[in-house]
Amino acid sequence: MQAILRPTTSVLSRSESRDLARVVAATTLGFALYGFTTGFWRSPLMGLYVAVKMPLLIACTLACNGLLNGLLGILLGSNLGFRQSLQALLSAFAISGLILGSVAPVTFFLALNAPPPDSPQAASAHAGYLLFHTAIIAIAGLIGLARLHGLLENYCPSRTSARTTLAAWVAGNAFLGAQFSWILRPFFGSPNLDVAFLRPDPLQGSFYEAVWRSSRHFIDRVPPELLLASIALILTACLIARALLPHHAKPNSTP
Repeated sequence: MQAILRPTTSVLSRSESRDLARVVAATTLGFALYGFTTGFWRSPLMGLYVAVKMPLLIACTLACNGLLNGLLGILLGSNLGFRQSLQALLSAFAISGLILGSVAPVTFFLALNAPPPDSPQAASAHAGYLLFHTAIIAIAGLIGLARLHGLLENYCPSRTSARTTLAAWVAGNAFLGAQFSWILRPFFGSPNLDVAFLRPDPLQGSFYEAVWRSSRHFIDRVPPELLLASIALILTACLIARALLPHHAKPNSTP
C-alpha cells in the first residue's frame, strides 16, 4: 500500500513489478467494489456487470491515452517518460479507486433503501441516483488529481511545466474517459430498460447529452432542498480538492 500512498517522487523512480502489481490490484478492487454498488440498484446482475466495467473503463482510458500522455509529458518539459507518465496517472487512479472502494458500503445501503426500479418513483430515483454518484466520483477524482498535482510539482523542473502537463493530461483523459463511459454504458441501469452488459447502440449519442438530460429531469422533479444539498456536495468537492493541493514552493537547489 505504500506504493500507492507514498507522497514523494519515489513512485516514479521505482520500477519493481511487485509495486506496480499492488497498485493495479488496489485500483481494480476499489473500482470493482464501488461499481457493484452502483449497478446493484437495478439488479444484482447489473452490479456484477458494472464491477467488471468500472476497472475496464480505467484500463481502456490509460491504454488508449498512454502514448499521448507520454508525448505530452515530454513536449511540455516535465522530464517524464512514457513509463513514468503511466505510473503517475495510475497512482492517481489508485487513490480515487481506494476512496470509492471505501464508500462502497455506504452506496450499497443507499441502493438497498432507494425506491426500487419498478416503483412509481423509479424515474426520479434514477435521475437523483445518477447525479449523486456523479458527485461522489467527482470528489474521488479531484482528490486523485490533487495527488497527481503533488507528484508533478515535486518531479517537474518548474511549476509551470507541472501545471501545463497536468492540464493536458486531465483534458485528454477526461474527454476520452467520458466517451468510454458512454460506450460501456449502462453503469446504473435504467428502470425501463432490460439489464444488459452493453446497450444495443453503444456509439449513439454522447456522455454529455445524457448528463444534461438527467440534470433537467432532476431539477424539474426534486424538492429544492435536495437540489441545494447536491450543489453543496459539489462545492464541498471543490473545497476538498483546493485544500489538498500543495501550496509550498519547491526548495531552491542553489547554495
